[in-house]
Amino acid sequence: MKTSVSQIVATGLGSAVLLLASLASALEVGDKAPEFELQASDGNTYRLSDFVGEKPVILAFFPAAFTGGCTIQCKAIRDSSDEIKRFDVAYFMASVDDVEKNTEFAAEYELDFPVLSDPDKAMTAEYGVLGGSGYANRWTYYIDAQGIVVQIDKATNPNTAGTDLARSMAELGFPRHNQSAAR
Repeated sequence: MKTSVSQIVATGLGSAVLLLASLASALEVGDKAPEFELQASDGNTYRLSDFVGEKPVILAFFPAAFTGGCTIQCKAIRDSSDEIKRFDVAYFMASVDDVEKNTEFAAEYELDFPVLSDPDKAMTAEYGVLGGSGYANRWTYYIDAQGIVVQIDKATNPNTAGTDLARSMAELGFPRHNQSAAR
């Protein structure tokens, strides 16, 4: 199948529009987190609104499944599962990969958390995470139970991502499971 110059230009313009939207809407601490509705590696569809008013949400973005740093990051979060699950939060990894690839990735590395798929890159752009290469930056968003961004980690270290996540939740005062019943 031949690709016309206009198709190439249109594809390039589409990517440029998403990148500009990403830059224009870069979220900051204190902003209301944009709604999303995405399929995940566990077969479910998740929305931010499912959790607002109930519990904080963590969105840990990574560029692409089955790449070195991303695999290290996801495994680090998996390996810190016991620490992370002490908190009453919903936490997700997210990439622009399709749901099939993320499902295969989650299964291969026995990830015990959902990996969200944003293949059209709309949510990634809305969160300001879409990089110039068309992949998500390795950033982690901490969203409180009211849907407000309370921290953005733009220097996520793949090797320590899990312990860093647990430490940040503690520093932010996110509720632990034993505390949530008392609130």
